[in-house]
Amino acid sequence: MLYRDAGVDIDTNNRLKKTIGRLARSTFTPRVVSDFGMFGSLFALKGFKNPLLVASCDGVGTKLTVAKMMSKHDTVGVDLVNHCVNDILTLGARPLFFLDYIATSYLTPKTIQEMVSGLARACRKHNCPLVGGETAIMPGWFRRDDCDLVGFIIGLVERGKIIDPQRLKPGDILIGIPSSGLHTNGFSLARKVLFQKAKLTVKSRVKGIARPLGLELLQPHRSYFFSVYPLLTRVKAIAHITGGGLFDNIERLLPAEVSCIITKKSWRPKRIFKLIQELGDVPTDEMYRTFNMGIGMVLFVAPRNVNAVLAGIRGTRVVGKVVRGTFGVSII
Repeated sequence: MLYRDAGVDIDTNNRLKKTIGRLARSTFTPRVVSDFGMFGSLFALKGFKNPLLVASCDGVGTKLTVAKMMSKHDTVGVDLVNHCVNDILTLGARPLFFLDYIATSYLTPKTIQEMVSGLARACRKHNCPLVGGETAIMPGWFRRDDCDLVGFIIGLVERGKIIDPQRLKPGDILIGIPSSGLHTNGFSLARKVLFQKAKLTVKSRVKGIARPLGLELLQPHRSYFFSVYPLLTRVKAIAHITGGGLFDNIERLLPAEVSCIITKKSWRPKRIFKLIQELGDVPTDEMYRTFNMGIGMVLFVAPRNVNAVLAGIRGTRVVGKVVRGTFGVSII
């Protein structure tokens, strides 16, 4: 028997790596010292005074199932990069470089090329080289058409410019930035409600949603880097609203004896959220703990800086305030 008989085609894998290499090299900057395909990647750090490296890792989750249902995998790589960039932005960091991990039971070159093309597109946009990664072919571990996509980002922040939420105090204001939709969280509940309970399909048309349901769900995770990074000197803390929703992602930032009140009426969630709640009879608190509900990032700002931040980022609005107390987050 050959390795191919067990489900791993080395020749196809090697041809695919050449394509991935071309996509990855298209993201390189002068700070990338080594070529793609080595056993490790070299990256030069220069021009910084007192730098700290910031590392983060995340995945696309079961949004990949919707991508498979649509036979459309060119946006999930964008999701992954943007999500990771947002995560390190909460510390005031800018991206340096990125690595990926793709695991599948069966090597489908077209699918993997689409994923990596999305990764490369988002990396180029953020001047963040895709310096390496791993494509793992694991027959029998996944179902034939299943896969997983994970990303690892390294960023940098000067020690004196770290965003430290311990500075928060009563009277500070919460400013919400709109999301593009579900981003990359809550898809297990969304799929169960929409496709299993309500029997909709990715081609279904729903009143109030301009595009087919599948395309609405695949809207890429929005990157907030270019709008927020220039305003970091006016921001005291940042919450990226991902898994755990507005409750958990804000509560973990709060210093002792400080809490937040968020007002629902201060923004209008996109139709997709109301659709999921109605069709699944999902309790309101569960919606706000599972989904971003239309707010992808929250900035904590001193009152004197509110107008400057609102003017500097289109679509932002005041959604709440910091108060004294130990109840965490209250959404009223």
